[in-house]
Amino acid sequence: MRAAIFESFGQPLVIQELPDPNPPVHGAVIRVRATGICRSDWHAWKGHDPDVQPPHVPGHEFSGTVEAVGAHIQFWKPGDRVTMPFVCGCGRCPQCQSGQQQVCDNQFQPGFTHWGSFAELVAVHYADVNLVRLPESIDDVTAASLGCRFTTSFRAVATQGRTAPGDWVVVFGCGGVGLSAIMIAEALGARTVGVDIRKERLNRARSVGARAVVDAAHVDDVVQAVKDITNGGAHVSLDALGSQETCYNAVSCLRKRGRHVQVGLLTGDERAAALPMDRVVADELEILGSHGIQAHAYPAILAMIAAGKLHPEKLVGQTVNLEEGIEALQNMDGFEGAGITVINRFDELPATAKS
Repeated sequence: MRAAIFESFGQPLVIQELPDPNPPVHGAVIRVRATGICRSDWHAWKGHDPDVQPPHVPGHEFSGTVEAVGAHIQFWKPGDRVTMPFVCGCGRCPQCQSGQQQVCDNQFQPGFTHWGSFAELVAVHYADVNLVRLPESIDDVTAASLGCRFTTSFRAVATQGRTAPGDWVVVFGCGGVGLSAIMIAEALGARTVGVDIRKERLNRARSVGARAVVDAAHVDDVVQAVKDITNGGAHVSLDALGSQETCYNAVSCLRKRGRHVQVGLLTGDERAAALPMDRVVADELEILGSHGIQAHAYPAILAMIAAGKLHPEKLVGQTVNLEEGIEALQNMDGFEGAGITVINRFDELPATAKS
């Protein structure tokens, strides 16, 4: 199979012909039809995730068809169209038994704990517990765009944030996660504010439903700007970027008894971010994490897509081949892209090879 692989952290990814994987006894091999490029993949490549050990194939937001199944698989067969969460539960631990596979004690994460989907084929574990059947109405690129960003945002907004009709929801960072959160919150009847430093992202936030936007690069007091728009503060805040500044500001712009959901990953020295704990106590604020979603929660998302309430395809910025995907991943620290980039061509040769 063709795959993008890196031999050491931060070194350029290269395309190689690697052996086809075999299905684990409780798993399957998926032929990848499309895979999203996520900032979490960039973190893996840079060495920010302790689960990643080079040589490594990144990629965790994928859709495809079942190529082969392990000996103990009951519910899947070759040819089935599928996707899966980026956090996969073992099905046996106390967390999984309580339905919380997204915090499984023995979790499998394609692209992190194991090789991922920047390849023609990817082997997955715990297939009966984690694979999600795709309806014919959802194409491969749209299914890949659900990936970790859209589905993680869905759980962050709907379950963790308990967003209700009429709530004000402020989203810091209008990349793939943030745009997904805005679209989902609006579909749930909430009113949203997008915060970013790039005008193209703010424009895209408006295009997916944001009632207002705040250009953090040109506002003296971002927190006050949000409070003015929301008449006293947001009911729900979400940090989709992951930095000390965005986390602090997101908590600070909540109204009393508001709920903050942290989705963006803080790394390095920013892991121990300072927070306005005096306000957390005095105003009874809630601070919640959100880490993926369970496979059994997908039907609610797929039903809203089928009903025309959610349009994840609007979040796709561009589709690329595997070589172009490598370039997009390695340049992700520039935060330049608007929308989700999806790899959907794996056997295409680079232009120089074609000539």
